Amino acid sequence: MTAVARLEAQQLHPDRELARFTQEAAGAGAIVSFIGLARPQSKTREEVTSLFLDHYPGMTERSLQEIADAGLARFDVSRILVVHRCGGIAPEEPIVFVAAASLHRRAAFHAADYLMDRLKTEAMFWKKEHGLDGGRWIEPSDQDRADLARWSR
Repeated sequence: MTAVARLEAQQLHPDRELARFTQEAAGAGAIVSFIGLARPQSKTREEVTSLFLDHYPGMTERSLQEIADAGLARFDVSRILVVHRCGGIAPEEPIVFVAAASLHRRAAFHAADYLMDRLKTEAMFWKKEHGLDGGRWIEPSDQDRADLARWSR
């Protein structure tokens, strides 16, 4: 059983990540992956020209690894991968890649969903959207917190 988390400052290549993960997850009966993309519009429908994810070296990586480790411990999965971008990101570029491998599909689906809910609310990033009207900091939404809360039941 392995959980790997990585911070990526360069462009993220989900196809390569999935190919490598699939090879490393030999013997799994199911692999579920998720790719999150930087949105071209803000929550208020304003155009987003770029997103900047600031991080604190060491602390951010630890937060990602703790989330990956928690997913591995909570679900009957054999392998987890979390790769998250930092720095400047253009709209529609991949921002996060999550994968979970298990013997059966349900555990892999739950693990990937859980990881994303934790990443949206707990990963140590400071997010700033830039648009035609300037920049604005982004915080987790009420819906993000509600999504996370369902795992505490």
